[in-house]
Amino acid sequence: MKAIEYLQYGEAAVLHLNEVAKPSPKPKEVLIRNHASTVTAADIMMRNGKPLIGRLYLGLNKPSRTILGFEFAGEVVEVGAEVTLFKPGDKVFGGTTTLGCYAEYVCVSEHDVITTMPANISYQEAAPVSGSAITVLNFLKGLANIQPNQKVLINGASGALGTYAVQIAKHYGAVVTGVCSTGNVEMVKALGADQVIDYTREDFTKNGVQYDIIFDTVGKRTFGQCKNSLSQDGIYLSAVIDFPFFIHMIWSSIFGRKKAKSSSTGMLPVKARLAYFLEIKELLKMGKIKTVIDQHFPLSQLAAAHQYVEKGHKKGNLVITV
Repeated sequence: MKAIEYLQYGEAAVLHLNEVAKPSPKPKEVLIRNHASTVTAADIMMRNGKPLIGRLYLGLNKPSRTILGFEFAGEVVEVGAEVTLFKPGDKVFGGTTTLGCYAEYVCVSEHDVITTMPANISYQEAAPVSGSAITVLNFLKGLANIQPNQKVLINGASGALGTYAVQIAKHYGAVVTGVCSTGNVEMVKALGADQVIDYTREDFTKNGVQYDIIFDTVGKRTFGQCKNSLSQDGIYLSAVIDFPFFIHMIWSSIFGRKKAKSSSTGMLPVKARLAYFLEIKELLKMGKIKTVIDQHFPLSQLAAAHQYVEKGHKKGNLVITV
């Protein structure tokens, strides 16, 4: 089969299209003919091998898993001897922490984050859901316990996380403000945001408005900058964790009513991530949320896709067609 491999950490040029052996499913695995995957910030970090702590999982000097890619959408073509949940011909989507989705075929445990696809979405629309949408639900529902009529601000509302966040917050009955650049204002409005702030013209931390939840999906603002924009019991969520924010998380958990929170969604137990995933599947099935796609790149142009994502200007998700 064709797959994208990388044998060393570095820039996008380390990604190469190679012919490799097609995997065979273990007793509790399914073999999927992969039709779509994604490129996310996490993929970029794993390719670079940065931050260095990530190499404890990937390999210290060079990657031990040479095929990246967390997310997949495709068709089951073979099942292991002990598989009971899926059968050949099933259209499935999901994500796996064992990687390997930048390939024509991928083996996934039937007990991983995987389920059958709703009939009303395409492989390309399905592929990004298990990463970005699960993360959003974990943050807004799991960490912040979002409630109807709460005022929620989404910073980075036009990105992969942000586009899902606007829609999911609206589904839960929140009053949503999206923050994005000028060119994305109309798109964010179309996703259901009650108000959209163009950050090139207005700084939401200085307009005097307070929010029950501020979700910074891009890690561009600090808890200190946003604290006065939080209500008395407000929660600041950041999808990006650095050392200063980690200190804010600890400090705010002990002192004061305003809290700083974050989570590594991929480290949650599979059962928890799958529960979020099945909830999102129902929202997709009912048409309550949709996947926003910026561009499609073929597998052969994965290096170019990584370079595009690294520029930091994509709208929604970038999908790899396999």
